[in-house]
Amino acid sequence: MDTQTIIEIQNLVKQYGSITAVDNLNLSIYKGEIFGLLGPNGAGKTTTILMLMGLCEPTSGSISVAGLNPAREPILVKKIVGYMPDSIGFYGDMTGRENLYYTANLNRIPKEEQGKRIDFLISKVGLKEAADRKVREYSRGMRQRLGVADVLLKDPEVVFLDEPTLGLDPEGTAELLEIIKELGKKEGKTVLISSHLLHQVQAICDRVGIFVKGKLVASGTISELAQKIGGERAVEIKATPLEDFPYDAISAMPGVDSVSVQDDMIIIDGAGEELAPKIVKALVERGMNIYHVKVRGSDLDDIYRRYFQEEGAKNDK
Repeated sequence: MDTQTIIEIQNLVKQYGSITAVDNLNLSIYKGEIFGLLGPNGAGKTTTILMLMGLCEPTSGSISVAGLNPAREPILVKKIVGYMPDSIGFYGDMTGRENLYYTANLNRIPKEEQGKRIDFLISKVGLKEAADRKVREYSRGMRQRLGVADVLLKDPEVVFLDEPTLGLDPEGTAELLEIIKELGKKEGKTVLISSHLLHQVQAICDRVGIFVKGKLVASGTISELAQKIGGERAVEIKATPLEDFPYDAISAMPGVDSVSVQDDMIIIDGAGEELAPKIVKALVERGMNIYHVKVRGSDLDDIYRRYFQEEGAKNDK
């Protein structure tokens, strides 16, 4: 990933009457980065993407996309940006291939390049066998993959994906995430994903930003966000047989504050990231079977929950 900034947002505000959809947003996104915008519906994610594309005018603040101002140069921005909304519209009576030719013509892609480019993208997104079927026969997952091909037709520098895996089954989700991952890691495209599906975002994003009620309350890598909020120090372990768990030995380890049991889960409070491998080693040496280990605060679910709790506490004051 390059450290060159391709998207720069400063003091961005969008108001609809008395409602502030985006509240003083400041954010930099780098070339070749996969960045995840996280938050529930109504948090301001889609509004931010629309402003980045020049489809929605900011109330105040500034935006730069590859050095262009979307509000003043929307046509130039659209030439270098690809956008897949959460609800994709295709002509159902046309085949997948015909829909892509239609998009190619709209984007004025030279006729002599269209066929080769479309064939390549159909293969890339795994629609080779379905390309000449009517889109009305496509599953949601197939439509999503066709949407990615549609976005990539003009070879954009920046790709915006709004809830790209919404409604997909696990297999379709995994396939689509792998395609998205390749866009950043192998092709050097900048990808901005808006989503509320945390595990999927964590699997492919270099950094994430957490939106709460129009505000970006935190941004960074998963480890950076965990450090900023202090994280939780507990280690969760499930191991059998539970009656053989060496409570005294684990309690005596340096860094352990307490050991407790919640149902069939053993909770060890202390310096979680440092303790986890030592605890696992001790249990393995005693012949115990371990089938769950987690350092609380180390994944996006924990981090997201903690930031929402903190923001809620601030609003209650």
